[in-house]
Amino acid sequence: MAAQGSTSTSKATGVVFSGMRPTGRLHLGNYLGALENWVHLQDSYRCIYCVVDIHALTTIENPQDVAEIKPNIHEMVLDWLAAGVDPQRSIIFVQSQVPEVMTLHTLLSMVTPLGWLLRVPTFKDKVRQMDETEETVNYGLVGYPVLQTADIILYKADTVPVGQDQLPHLELAREIVRRFNFRFGETFPEPQAKLTEAPLIVGLDGQQKMSKSMDNHVELAASAQETTKRVLTAFTDPQRLRRDQPGRPEVCNVYSLHQLFSPASEVGTVHQECTTAKRGCVDCKRHLAASINNYLAPLRERREQFRQNPDYVRDILADGAAKARAIAQQTIGEVYQRMGLA
Repeated sequence: MAAQGSTSTSKATGVVFSGMRPTGRLHLGNYLGALENWVHLQDSYRCIYCVVDIHALTTIENPQDVAEIKPNIHEMVLDWLAAGVDPQRSIIFVQSQVPEVMTLHTLLSMVTPLGWLLRVPTFKDKVRQMDETEETVNYGLVGYPVLQTADIILYKADTVPVGQDQLPHLELAREIVRRFNFRFGETFPEPQAKLTEAPLIVGLDGQQKMSKSMDNHVELAASAQETTKRVLTAFTDPQRLRRDQPGRPEVCNVYSLHQLFSPASEVGTVHQECTTAKRGCVDCKRHLAASINNYLAPLRERREQFRQNPDYVRDILADGAAKARAIAQQTIGEVYQRMGLA
């Protein structure tokens, strides 16, 4: 069984690396923010996509969280495959199955100043979120950017798809590469950012970015009934209190989602009927739910086919790990030679 659009040929000219933490089933924000772009990149690059399970350990707080990593990997990879990430054109694997990344992480740690890591804005944010201090937080969280750099350069990736807010992370990776190359000779390419113009998907609460932790999301793999139930909880124009009041689509998150998931011909109707009070908010949300379900129907059908063959996912990850490890071992051999190690 192969993902949709499978082909053995490619016009790839560069190497892309990207990864996701195994949080389980993905949602609409994940799809439009990253996954859809991953699929398109396969047409122009050699792509390496990684489930970064070691990164997930940096914020683990109890044993149950660890136990959920393995099933979460399976669920997330099902979403990748259903969306069109193609194992015939991309390497798909789990980070911990290529132990060379830990080796490179350790070696890069020898050239990375602690001050660089302590200044990372997301590190300070995570420390606050975990109710920790810089004295009590685990080293893994401090060294997260070093492991992230190792993820990228272990495969000599030259391109990393990122949003504008992630540019500081990539620049730190580039600084680590420059420092290593200066000390030991040109070994790694400096990874370049490929900016992704992904729309900001506001959650069903109408206030914050769609997020599983905020419980304001719609999962790609949800059933049509579950999707409708979720969408019916969405916040709309806060000033429209009665059915006969005209709405303001420009401030309504339901309308913004219509613009993403409903056909263009229907979006105009939604706007006209909302502003003239010809449709109520409940009707508008039911319309949106139907549009989302139509949009996701092909993806959900493919996902169900993959789900019924769990050995297929395991085989893909095993094959991907073997391919990734072959590259990784060659890189580590080169690094040892550069550093004068045995």
